[in-house]
Amino acid sequence: MIMTWFEALSMALYASIPMAILASFAWGILSILLSPCHLASIPLIIGYLNGQEKNNVWISFKLSTYFTVGILLMMGIIGLITGLLGKMLGDVGVWVELTMGVIFIGIALLIADVIHLPSFGHNFIHLGKGKGVIGALLIGFVLGIALGPCSFAFMAPILGIVFSSFQSRMIYSLSLLTAYVVGHCLVIILAGTFSTVIENYLHWTNKTKTTLIVRRVCAVLVLLSGLYLIIKNFI
Repeated sequence: MIMTWFEALSMALYASIPMAILASFAWGILSILLSPCHLASIPLIIGYLNGQEKNNVWISFKLSTYFTVGILLMMGIIGLITGLLGKMLGDVGVWVELTMGVIFIGIALLIADVIHLPSFGHNFIHLGKGKGVIGALLIGFVLGIALGPCSFAFMAPILGIVFSSFQSRMIYSLSLLTAYVVGHCLVIILAGTFSTVIENYLHWTNKTKTTLIVRRVCAVLVLLSGLYLIIKNFI
């Protein structure tokens, strides 16, 4: 079934312009929902937002957006550097992926409150004086590094069209890439924002038992992502 979806989307990318842009947008959405690498972004942002000392829908939307901006900026930097070095796009190397796996495990332990940052680190990551934005960006940067070749491999069909038609059809190429990015980011932003909508509707607080369960589930998922980054390099 999944392969049928991808085959249909691949064919749609070469159809009419509106259909191709819509297919690229759908491809961006599926890049989150069907990729083990990218799916880690959802529990990561939800766990981060649940750990904030104060929160509302606007703050969640803003932090989720900055989180995705961090991912995109780092992916752009990595793609540029690896491309200039003549390597496969996003190929950051084994040691970087291992390091990112360890960092993911550390973030998971922070989300689950197993370990705690010193007071200066806590203020830096949380919402004191707007510093939650910095924390969201930093975590986005980390995830952007960890995604590595997984991201570029997933968007290879889009990049193939963009690279081949950029000079002759620049606006069309940029439209395809933008549609993919919007679909990709929209899932993360909606997941983060609506997690807070649900919290507010159910009147959860940072110390509510259900909130703690949600954070621990997110921590486990992030932990598994970290272990995946480590283990896959030894198989």
